[in-house]
Amino acid sequence: MSGAYFDGDLAGFFAGLRQNNNREWFEAHRDEWERVVRVPIELLLGEAEQQYGPGKVLRQNRDVRFARDKSPYRTSAAMVAGLMYLRASDEGLELGGGLYSPTREQLGAARTVIDERPHAATALEKILDDLEGKGYTITGPSLRTAPRGFPRDHPRIELLRLQSFAALRQLPLSASRDVIGATWDETEPLIRWIRKWVDSGANSM
Repeated sequence: MSGAYFDGDLAGFFAGLRQNNNREWFEAHRDEWERVVRVPIELLLGEAEQQYGPGKVLRQNRDVRFARDKSPYRTSAAMVAGLMYLRASDEGLELGGGLYSPTREQLGAARTVIDERPHAATALEKILDDLEGKGYTITGPSLRTAPRGFPRDHPRIELLRLQSFAALRQLPLSASRDVIGATWDETEPLIRWIRKWVDSGANSM
């Protein structure tokens, strides 16, 4: 299947929601949301889970209990499957793979590997360089200085300063199934590194 999941109707819906982020507007356009947002992204999730593992579609409602911005709805739709991620908005698609929000234990494990296993650190550095060369952005931000317990002049300080291990790139909403799948596949070396060295049961979100 090579057709696109999303189209300009999704962009139009989220552009409208951005201007009218309230319950009345959303309820008046719920049928449109079902058709252009919920159905396509759940179709994508169902197909992605078959290859990348269990996942979920993130809730459209925002948790505003402790937020300054009390807008009730996200102005994008997002899903995860295993360690793969995709977000769709009126600005296009953002997708990729990796460990976006590692636990303290996962981050500690990654830093121990980078510190104590130079060959594994070299492999990670090559993977990240390759992804950046293909147009991916390594998620951040990194620490401004060395993490606690490591010297500032550590030979692999740039890797040690990372706070997440994920790569994302931008695509148009019209990106086909094949292009989305190929994009996720390009992050597989990073996923394998995470599974091997950090946490075989890692979750992306």
